[in-house]
Amino acid sequence: MAVRCRDAGEMLALPHLARMGIAIHPCGVFNYLDTQIAMVEAGEGIAIIPSFVLPACRNRKVSLSRLINPVVNLDFSWIRNRGKPLPPGADDFTSFLKSYIARWAGRAGLL
Repeated sequence: MAVRCRDAGEMLALPHLARMGIAIHPCGVFNYLDTQIAMVEAGEGIAIIPSFVLPACRNRKVSLSRLINPVVNLDFSWIRNRGKPLPPGADDFTSFLKSYIARWAGRAGLL
């Protein structure tokens, strides 16, 4: 299964699969990750999905396995409407979030 426009998971996985001699031939291309999960549940194939989608799998009849070789690091980006000022408190929240993520990553041994 694949998400339209080559999602990040697929783009990260394809070179590693190619090195192992595995070619991917998606049987379907879907716009939504939830659709991928439903198609896997229906027995139509497998999917590589980002970990933030795992809660959507809790009540599904699917099996999950963490990909550990290669380890994939996920970068976070801050996006905003550049033509509109941020609401009051947004800068404080952004500072908090950056420091929280840094502490979490440090505890997890990612930094």
